[in-house]
Amino acid sequence: MWPLWLLASLLALSQALPFEQKGFWDFTLDDGLPMLNDEEASGAETTSGVPDLDSLTPTFSAMCPFGCHCHLRVVQCSDLGRGVTRALALCGRLRALVLVNNKISKIHEKAFSPLRKLQKLYISKNHLVEIPPNLPSSLVELRIHDNRIRKVPKGVFSGLRNMNCIEMGGNPLENSGFEPGAFDGLKLNYLRISEAKLTGIPKDLPETLNELHLDHNKIQAIELEDLLRYSKLYRLGLGHNQIRMIENGSLSFLPTLRELHLDNNKLSRVPSGLPDLKLLQVVYLHTNNITKVGVNDFCPVGFGVKRAYYNGISLFNNPVPYWEVQPATFRCVTDRLAIQFGNYKK
Repeated sequence: MWPLWLLASLLALSQALPFEQKGFWDFTLDDGLPMLNDEEASGAETTSGVPDLDSLTPTFSAMCPFGCHCHLRVVQCSDLGRGVTRALALCGRLRALVLVNNKISKIHEKAFSPLRKLQKLYISKNHLVEIPPNLPSSLVELRIHDNRIRKVPKGVFSGLRNMNCIEMGGNPLENSGFEPGAFDGLKLNYLRISEAKLTGIPKDLPETLNELHLDHNKIQAIELEDLLRYSKLYRLGLGHNQIRMIENGSLSFLPTLRELHLDNNKLSRVPSGLPDLKLLQVVYLHTNNITKVGVNDFCPVGFGVKRAYYNGISLFNNPVPYWEVQPATFRCVTDRLAIQFGNYKK
């Protein structure tokens, strides 16, 4: 349970600050840390109607809880040493709440009820075994990586129509841990489930995804239907897995793909279908078991077919005799420096 002094201080702080509704990126956080814009960092006056930190003294110094950092609509509390077991009596005006690197193991079902305007919630690096229930409907971004979550039940994200980003890597999640319909109703742009225990691409992820990161898992193959519903992806991360096989035609369902990460796997050849991806610009294939690169493995036959040329192809640390690769293989690459070869060690 949180100490009364912390709850009272946070509540008093929210009521004292002259909050103003801002856009999503006005309080962008980088890895859980509040970032000042140029005017705030330099101490210059602004015309936005929101005073800088100096004008709020002694409000901040008097009301910001010990062990926390308070900046306008953002409260960050880390290393407090206690878990949350009951409701967080926090303020209703907060836009971002950072509770990273504590020992939180349980969050009460009504803990976030007062946070009706919360857009960013960072509760990574804790001891949570489940995704907190009843998250604020205003939430846009959730970072809950590096916890102990093994299950994503159906309905846990119900009502989160504004959510577009979830980071949930570093949890011991297996494919069986995702209940059917777990992501129903979400219109995510970004999802990361890296450093988990996945053996395949999870089914029924939001079809609105633009970025999907499944790096550092135990995925062994990509079958034809695995990518069927993700036609809007422009970045796919599958590096550091155990992928040996990508079924022919699997990549054809990704017409807007721009960046593909397949490095640090066990592929023996360049995946088929790359020449048909007209917008693909970056392909990471380094540290695999690729022994041959064909003249048509990357570029389509004929000119004017590919709409965006490659600006990055990595093939280093593969047993490819690069002196045998024909120059025409990279005829749709912007510059020869965009190709990375060599440095293979048995």
